[in-house]
Amino acid sequence: MSSVSALRIEIEHALEHRFPAALTPAPRTIRETATTGIQAVDALLDGGFPVGAISEVTGAQSSGRTSMALSFLAQRTSEERVCAWVDAEDAFDPESAAANGVCMRRLLWVRCRSASGPAKSKPWTRLDQAIRATDLLLQAGGFAAIVLDLGDTAPQHASRIPLATWFRFRQAADRSRCCLVVLGEASYAQSSAAAVLECLPLRAKTAGETVLEGFKCEVHRERQRFSPGWSGARKPPASSWSSATSWAAEERS
Repeated sequence: MSSVSALRIEIEHALEHRFPAALTPAPRTIRETATTGIQAVDALLDGGFPVGAISEVTGAQSSGRTSMALSFLAQRTSEERVCAWVDAEDAFDPESAAANGVCMRRLLWVRCRSASGPAKSKPWTRLDQAIRATDLLLQAGGFAAIVLDLGDTAPQHASRIPLATWFRFRQAADRSRCCLVVLGEASYAQSSAAAVLECLPLRAKTAGETVLEGFKCEVHRERQRFSPGWSGARKPPASSWSSATSWAAEERS
C-alpha cells in the first residue's frame, strides 16, 4: 500500500464519525424521475423531472412553462398522487388545469392574496406567503409534486429569495421525495436546482384565420445535475418542443 493510500485511510478513519468516506467520491446512482407527460421533454431530461429535487422552468409569458407544469401535474394526479400549486400572484386558472387533465380533487391550490383592511402589523407580501406556504408543504410531506408559480412575480423581487431558503427547500424535497417545480421568468434557485429548463415562444398554431389551436415553443436544458454525461464543465445540451397540442425535441450544442 502506498503512503498516499495509507494516509487517506488514516484520515477517513479519524473523521468517520463526522464524515463517512470523507475522501472517497460517492458512487453515481440512477436518479428517480417523474414523467412530464411530454415525450420530447422527458427525452431531454432523461426520463422527466428528478424526484426529491428542485426543477426550474423559466421563460416569458406564453412560452409554455405553465402548460408544461400542468401536463406534469396531470401525470402525477392520474397516478392518484396528491399535488399542490402555490400561486404567488393568484393567476392560476383551475378550468385550464382541468382541461389539461389535472385531477382537481387531488390538487391543493394555495392562493396568495394581498391583505386588505387595517392591520396592526405589516401584512405578508404575496411572495412571502408563497415562500412560507411552500416551506410548510415541503416540511409536512405527503405531496408528490409542488409547483411554486413565480411566473408573474417581478424577477427583481424573486431574485431576493435567500439562497438558504432554496437550500432548505432542496433538503426538504429530498427528504419527502417531492418534485418541487418552480416557474419564473428567470432562474432563482441557482445551485439548489437539479434541472433548469428555459422556454421560448416561437409562433402561434392556428386553424384557418380565426381559430387558435396552441403555441409552438422551444425549450432548452440549461442544467441537469443528475445527467450521467454532465460534469458541469460545459453547458448541457438544449432542446425544443411545442406547447398545447404537439411537442417536438432537438439537440443543440
